Amino acid sequence: MGSLWGSILLLSGAVLLRAEGYAAQETKNNVPRLKLSYKEMLESNNLVTFEGLANSSSYHTFLLDEEKGRLVVGAKDHIFSFNLINISRDYAQIPWPASPTRRDECKWAGKDLSRECSNFVKVLQPFNQTHLYVCGTGAFHPVCSYLEVGKKTEDSVFRLEPHIENGRGKSPYDPKLLTASMLIDGELYAGTSADFMGRDFAIFRTLGKHHPIRTEQHDSRWLNDPRFVGVYPIPESDNPEDDKIYLFFKENAIDGEHAGKATHARIGQLCKNDLGGHRSLVNKWTTFLKARLICSVPGSNGIDTHFDELQDVFLMGTKDPKSPIIYAVFTTSSNIFKGSAVCMYSMTDIRRVFLGPYAHRDGPNYQWVPFQGRVPYPRPGTCPSKTFGGFDTTKDLPDEVVTFARSHPAMFNPVYPINNRPIIVKTDVDYQFTQIVVDKVEAEDGLYDVMFIGTDMGTILKVVSIPRGSWHDLEEVLLEEMTVFREPTAITAMELSTKQQQLYLGSDIGVSQMPLHRCEVYGKACAECCLARDPYCAWDGTECSRYFPMAKRRTRRQDIRNGDPLTQCSDLQHHDELSGQTTLLDKTVYGVENSSTFLECSPKSQRALTYWQYQRSADDRKLEIKSDDRLIRTDQGLLIRTLNKKDSGIYLCQAVEHGFMQTLVKVTLEVIDTERLEDLLHRDKETAASVSAQERSTLQESPNQRLWYRDFLSLVNHPTLNSVDEFCEQVWKRERKHKKQKAHLVQQVQIQHHQQQQQQQKVVVNPHPHMHAQGLAAKWKHLQERQKGRNRRTHELERAPRSV
Repeated sequence: MGSLWGSILLLSGAVLLRAEGYAAQETKNNVPRLKLSYKEMLESNNLVTFEGLANSSSYHTFLLDEEKGRLVVGAKDHIFSFNLINISRDYAQIPWPASPTRRDECKWAGKDLSRECSNFVKVLQPFNQTHLYVCGTGAFHPVCSYLEVGKKTEDSVFRLEPHIENGRGKSPYDPKLLTASMLIDGELYAGTSADFMGRDFAIFRTLGKHHPIRTEQHDSRWLNDPRFVGVYPIPESDNPEDDKIYLFFKENAIDGEHAGKATHARIGQLCKNDLGGHRSLVNKWTTFLKARLICSVPGSNGIDTHFDELQDVFLMGTKDPKSPIIYAVFTTSSNIFKGSAVCMYSMTDIRRVFLGPYAHRDGPNYQWVPFQGRVPYPRPGTCPSKTFGGFDTTKDLPDEVVTFARSHPAMFNPVYPINNRPIIVKTDVDYQFTQIVVDKVEAEDGLYDVMFIGTDMGTILKVVSIPRGSWHDLEEVLLEEMTVFREPTAITAMELSTKQQQLYLGSDIGVSQMPLHRCEVYGKACAECCLARDPYCAWDGTECSRYFPMAKRRTRRQDIRNGDPLTQCSDLQHHDELSGQTTLLDKTVYGVENSSTFLECSPKSQRALTYWQYQRSADDRKLEIKSDDRLIRTDQGLLIRTLNKKDSGIYLCQAVEHGFMQTLVKVTLEVIDTERLEDLLHRDKETAASVSAQERSTLQESPNQRLWYRDFLSLVNHPTLNSVDEFCEQVWKRERKHKKQKAHLVQQVQIQHHQQQQQQQKVVVNPHPHMHAQGLAAKWKHLQERQKGRNRRTHELERAPRSV
């Protein structure tokens, strides 16, 4: 396929897209421009894999340490430390299995011994300059410890401390439960389950100097069977006392919020200095509030298509640390359709919702309505600080504030995404989104957010957000789809290293590493590099290579916003042709009258539209080929169902992408009528029987003889030949049989020659040894001549046209 993309830049015909072309282009805008298989990723040295250990799995917990150049991964019964440069080259591992006693207890409790009764590492957090805090499920008995990693890279320390702590409220009991945690200023914030049965879900704060604190227990208004996704600290103001912790999770809808069982995506907030109440909510959060995250496609008549299953969240920092952009990945729980979406949220909109009305149950039907009564002071959810009210601690808050907070943890208004709609929607594919990371990339014409989205099929989508009219009006360009695991498996962890320019991916079966950019895969011409619209890559005058903002080159070309090679590369066209950067694939194929043939033309870019033109000769006018009952255009080429003699001529395959046209393939088709074919076959048989070996060798090299006559007849007349694949399989089997026969003949001659040498060494010498040797040589020459006569008809250089 790569050779087909080499092309001649036909700038003059760049704007010939007609109405049907525009419609077809729209349907292609939702597909990845390039699609690379697992094998292609490995062969192009764009993928490094760690296949996993035989006695481990679930490589789900990641901690990226850019300073030490390590990726720490928590898995089943093991903790790993990988080299960021190459994860397969230098890694360390620490076994951390559950004790035999705990495994037996887990088994006796009815759990699966191999899948559940192990120590699945769920918490990996930096504790200080030399240690990490690690926790695992411990075969349904959570445990925690400290992992020594050293202060500097050269320390080469990777050791688990023998001291074990109770992991309740830090790690889940059940490895299947979704939990999230973060260690902030020596305190661990964790959303997890706190019991063996998985019924007591809470948001905990443990470790540190304060007493442990949690959400209200067994109150569905606070948490209703939650599954936690992420924990993030975000400052509220310049005063550290106002700092808040935000949690992202999904939970079952509260009674009355939705008819039937439904899932709602949530964002929750807590004050970092919350110490609980004095008389009410003792050792419970007094500042906890939650709001619903909406990610839906607006529809007519007020009907929205909702994506409620929150899967992952990524915070993209901005110049203002108080206002990161939040990227969230959703799937749908609908039984009507399956799909995924990515929505963006601003902290301004989130704070506005938390300052809005509280959700309140009222009225005869006890429905949720906005609270209209008096809200106590200071407003529930406000952090105690000198900024608001002058309270030093939550224990000083008035009782009415704590009482109100206990009964009104939810906000009435939801948080809508930027532009009130998703930036990416996928409903026509066999995969769903699972993870997301985002990189801000500086290009020639501005800053762009490049998203890397993991799926449940082990693939990565690379997507760039391109502003159209304004920053709120974004065009999402799907650059690549890459398979990064040897078999379909959900990607459950992702980390992006800007320092190494690498992406690290976790799954059940192992860990993979891939570069953020692969500029060389886009092609070897300026136009191809420009059409890629990849902010990481630019044409440097010689090749498509990594873009460096500081490097100033006059010949550097890049156009992310428009992807227009006409304006970027037109002055380089002559240089490209002279340097051999673009080559046209020119070939001749033969077809048999009344049979079918397929002219292959498959652009590397899946977004390119292909057009075919026909000429009787090089001097004739070009005519566009349109699909009908006999001529069928496909994404892979042109199918001619029934060949006529008048189909002989020149066929040009042209690719049109983003308004730019280039010729990919030139095919000269020669159609042979059946009468001439039979005559050629008859003459070929006579020639094979009469000419000498030297003459046969000469004929074999003749262009007129380079035809698979017998194979042509098979294509035309074989009653059971239903596909090109079957035909190729038959030819392949025949060639393999001939090779085996030839090898067998060579072996026989070698054996006879060896026997002859043994006979010559005997005391009784054969009086006529030369006669025996001449007989063998004559026999071997005869066998060679027979084989040449057979191969001449079946092993020619020109292959028969593919048929359908």
